[in-house]
Amino acid sequence: MSRASWPHGVWFGIDVGTVRVGVARSDVTGTIASPITTLARDAVHNQDLDDIVALVTESAAVGVVVGLPRTLKNREGQSAEMARAYAALLEQRLDVPVELVDERLTTVQARRTLDQHGLRGRAQRAVVDQAAAAALLQHWLDTYAAR
Repeated sequence: MSRASWPHGVWFGIDVGTVRVGVARSDVTGTIASPITTLARDAVHNQDLDDIVALVTESAAVGVVVGLPRTLKNREGQSAEMARAYAALLEQRLDVPVELVDERLTTVQARRTLDQHGLRGRAQRAVVDQAAAAALLQHWLDTYAAR
C-alpha cells in the first residue's frame, strides 16, 4: 500500500521485545499517540499477539506499526529479525496494514520522558515499553501518515 493511500483513523504502535511488548494507540483522527498497555511476550503460545488482535479489532483500527530496531549505523541484527517475524505474524492475523517503522532511540526518548515525570526504577520498567510504543507511533504519524 502506498503511503499516500494509508487510511485515516486509529493506528496502533507496537514495541516488541523478548520479554515485554509495549502497545500504544492513536486517537480516532490518527494524530496523537498514547501508551495503553504492556503485555508479557509469549513466544510459545502467542497470547500477546491474540491480545493485540483483540485490541485492534475492538478499536476498529485501520493499521498497525511495529518498531524495527536498527543500529545507529542503520544495520539490522537479531532484534530486527524478531520484529520482522512478529510483524509478519500480526499481519497474518489482521485485516489491516502492518508497517515497520525505524525505532532508533525511542526507548531512550521514553526513558527521558518518564524520568522528567518522576518515574524511575521499577515504576519506569512497568511502562517504558508502552511509552516507547507511543514514541514510535507518534514518529510514524508525524512523518508518514497521510494527512
